[in-house]
Amino acid sequence: MADKALSPANRKYLELLSEKFPSAQSVYTEIINLEAILNLPKGTEHFVSDVHGEYDAFKHILNNCSGVIRERVAATFRFELTHDEQADLCTLIYYPHRKLRRLRSSGTATPEWYAITLMRLVRLARYLSDSYTRSKVRKAMPVEYAYIIDELLHAAPGEGEQRQRYHQRIIDTIVDTGSADDFIVSLASLIKRLAVDHLHLVGDVFDRGSHADKILDRLMEYHSVDLQWGNHDIVWMGAAAGSATCLAAVIRNNIRYDSLKILEGAYGISLRELALFAEATYRADDAMSPLEKAISVILFKLEGQTILRHPNWHMEDRLLLEHVDPARGVARVGEKDYELTTSDFPTLNPGDPYALSEDELRVMDNLLEAVRTSYKLQKHVNFLYEHGSAYLVHNNDVLFHACVPMNEDGTFHPVNHQGQLLSGKAYYDYADKLARRAWHEHDEVSLDWMWYLWCGRYSPLSGRVVKTFERTYFKDRSTWEEPRDPYYALTDDERVCRRILEEFGVDPSCGHIINGHTPVHASEGEKAVRAGGRLIVIDGGFCQAYHKTTGIAGYTLIADPRGMRIKAHRPFGSIADVLDLNADIMSDDDRFEVRPHPLTINDTDTGADIREQIADLRALLNAYRSGELPERS
Repeated sequence: MADKALSPANRKYLELLSEKFPSAQSVYTEIINLEAILNLPKGTEHFVSDVHGEYDAFKHILNNCSGVIRERVAATFRFELTHDEQADLCTLIYYPHRKLRRLRSSGTATPEWYAITLMRLVRLARYLSDSYTRSKVRKAMPVEYAYIIDELLHAAPGEGEQRQRYHQRIIDTIVDTGSADDFIVSLASLIKRLAVDHLHLVGDVFDRGSHADKILDRLMEYHSVDLQWGNHDIVWMGAAAGSATCLAAVIRNNIRYDSLKILEGAYGISLRELALFAEATYRADDAMSPLEKAISVILFKLEGQTILRHPNWHMEDRLLLEHVDPARGVARVGEKDYELTTSDFPTLNPGDPYALSEDELRVMDNLLEAVRTSYKLQKHVNFLYEHGSAYLVHNNDVLFHACVPMNEDGTFHPVNHQGQLLSGKAYYDYADKLARRAWHEHDEVSLDWMWYLWCGRYSPLSGRVVKTFERTYFKDRSTWEEPRDPYYALTDDERVCRRILEEFGVDPSCGHIINGHTPVHASEGEKAVRAGGRLIVIDGGFCQAYHKTTGIAGYTLIADPRGMRIKAHRPFGSIADVLDLNADIMSDDDRFEVRPHPLTINDTDTGADIREQIADLRALLNAYRSGELPERS
């Protein structure tokens, strides 16, 4: 935008820019501001993955910022407060409302305690605010107390006695007027806001745990967040967009995970008609409940229809319902008979095995209507679309939930969809495009694609051959194994990771691939940081069902001005333990990357955007000074 002679397009752009900056003085004032911002420390980024509806653990990780709050309290009060006193202060910051109730009931919350605690919180907030502009800090403050908190935060060490008395009088008046509780809550919120500048959630909010709705409510209130869709998210998104196949998969998942209350309680989607149909149609005398039998048969019929519509997917081996022989209680696949867990298939038509019966069709039509009219589910899924994507390139990192489908030789595996052969980044771009089209257009092709992203053979959000049918019906557990995409073995090699980074336009010498999806078996010596630091897998098993397998309770990743560190969290007890015993989530900290010089905003994507703004502003300033454009004031 620094052309000496303005082109018509440049002139038009600068004329629009001059509406916001009408004079040379307003331009260079903004340039000075932006140049200063470039030299502030890079904001702390927090990466979380695979929370799977575990709301209490997720809430606590957000509240303690993966231990960052505890570290900042220790740094600020290391020589003043005991370990127990620091823990008390941390708990107050995590859960101010509930902690204050306990302190009041015990008589601990005296006027003196309030005054001391408010000053400690102010000092901590002041320490954290040093990384931000005053404008940004002010915007993070609760509006009703912004002026007073701003005054308190900008008290400087060594300030005059009169100024100190002024600030002390503010604290005393807060206590005297009975507003200390509100101020503590506001300061606690500000501290948590300043401790982490941005949150990345790398997939799988839904399923297993039963409170994904609460997690999404919390995310919708979070100050700065993005999401990369996981396979468990995309199947809910597909259901909300109108895919009957995805909806059947969602219902079956919730039956298997014993979390139906999210459908019925949180989203108001009644399963009563399905349950009545199941009880009237299926027996209750074997390993599966009638409800599970009914939705499983519906699911595999709908999956069969979807696969048959897309021969280019080459998923014919997943058409197993047609091989079921209820009379013999087996499914004959190839030359082998596999014994089934149930022989109860009353709606299966051997002549047309993938056709829904009239009752099944009616049940699914009514369930789809319930999903379409669920305001809360539609709102949550809309949030996933607005703040999410299939992948993200950010600050020289590539974030995606599962994998980039690959061949055994390390090349990117192409997928034929609608006559296009797509692989690598182009495949991800196409997946993102079709997922958005499904939400807006509801056409059959893109809705089918949502199911493929959930469990298709080469889905980048799944990365394995999904054996739902075998796991539902086959007694032979050897058939349950789900072969993984070669990506998972190949990416132990740093050269392969560098190739993937280059594919997404990231500098392979310093960039990272960050994904989740596959729990890291820490108890077996498996590492979260792999391939010389180029790959970071942050699914350590938030879900309680994985704790015995992984040996931990989830990984989170922190990127701050000094570099990157991975935190391996130990299992979370309960919020009551935190409040009563100060029992924080304890974490093992591994700083695996240390920068030679602390990063500034100039080193980030935000810095690149600011430098572009500065270049445009300099062009406008030159236009004012050269007379190419008149100043507006």
